[in-house]
Amino acid sequence: MKAAPAYAIHETDLPPGAGGAWRPKAREEEMLLNENYFRLADSYLFITIDRKVKAFLEENPGTKITKLGIGDVTLPLAKAVVDAMSEAVGEMGKKETFKGYSSDQGYPFLQDALVRHYGKKGVTLSQDDVFIGDGAKSDISNILDIFAKENKVLIPDPVYPVYVDTNIMDGRSIQYLSGNASNGFLPLPDKSVHADIIYLCSPNNPTGAVYSMDQLKVWVDYAQAYDSIILFDSAYEVFIGDSSLPSSIFQVPGAKECAIELGSFSKTAGFTGVRCGYTIVPKELTRLSAGKPVSLNSLWKRRQNTKFNGVSYITQRGAEAALGDEGFAQVMQNIAYYKENAGIIADALLELGIWYSGGKNSPYVWLRCPKGMTSWEFFDFLLKQAHVVGTPGSGFGLNGEGYFRLTAFGSRESTIEAVERIKAAIASL
Repeated sequence: MKAAPAYAIHETDLPPGAGGAWRPKAREEEMLLNENYFRLADSYLFITIDRKVKAFLEENPGTKITKLGIGDVTLPLAKAVVDAMSEAVGEMGKKETFKGYSSDQGYPFLQDALVRHYGKKGVTLSQDDVFIGDGAKSDISNILDIFAKENKVLIPDPVYPVYVDTNIMDGRSIQYLSGNASNGFLPLPDKSVHADIIYLCSPNNPTGAVYSMDQLKVWVDYAQAYDSIILFDSAYEVFIGDSSLPSSIFQVPGAKECAIELGSFSKTAGFTGVRCGYTIVPKELTRLSAGKPVSLNSLWKRRQNTKFNGVSYITQRGAEAALGDEGFAQVMQNIAYYKENAGIIADALLELGIWYSGGKNSPYVWLRCPKGMTSWEFFDFLLKQAHVVGTPGSGFGLNGEGYFRLTAFGSRESTIEAVERIKAAIASL
């Protein structure tokens, strides 16, 4: 007896003379796409930069270009990290120590290492608060899965473009908060504006500005008053050298009831090509649904169970080593190197009389374009006259127009050479 067909074919679906060969009817309506993508800018900021640099090199072959634009690290991984990853590779080659899928939440050894890392800041976490991911950029987008699209989002301007683009892709309503020179590019909440989801980044990308404890307390108080959730990006926290400045929002009383923190090993330990990050969702963080409190920690865990297969064992062993005593000391030597580069850039701008922020507690230096140039005019000027590539501030939002970002992630030699070329070019204006 033949099995029943998986679906029925109606005679009206068959064209005359088809001889039983089924063909689908023409669709009455087109398949629908996510039209929110059509609201995005034509191209990502750094793609535009790469296109401009490529065009310049085609016209000026052999020109040496120094890139101080994209925030990619250049120093190699710390020895303790490499040793730990090498040992982990060896374990993967033996049946008795081989590892398959990891937990969606991460291996306990790395969760515990992060709990200890936060403990040194005076922040008490439990292992279950910590979720290991493949980088802050991914989780900044993915965390939106647990929030309804009807939520209103508040994003400071200028800002890391991923915050904006991911919410546009989801179709959320976005409000912008003005960061500018008068408030040190550290805007505080407007109590007349209500927002459900708030993005904060400190040290800030692109401006390098760092919120004080008192300023973050204002944000926590606002979030509690308006029942908002703060998404706090702490990807650059190890660059903060001033002990009076918070490196985690959870150092602020009450933050566990209104904030999620997203961190990364990319800049901390040079994992931009290795990929490892973490998201802290405190179990204290709940919101009402149908009149009942719901744990956001449980929602995020459910999301990860379904959509994420974990970070490799080898990578997580390397991340654990980066937080150990020996590894962290080596990591901080690299951070000190980058901060010295930032100081070299900042000193040059001070000598030129150009306003800037960042540099001291951040790998980014945010400067006002000289002679009233627009951000892209200054980009073209530096590319053509100094053969240096930076990042136009306008790519980070409307308030970034007229400003420019330089990064400290280059080598010492290239940073010094670029600064001298920048000084000579600006002096010629």
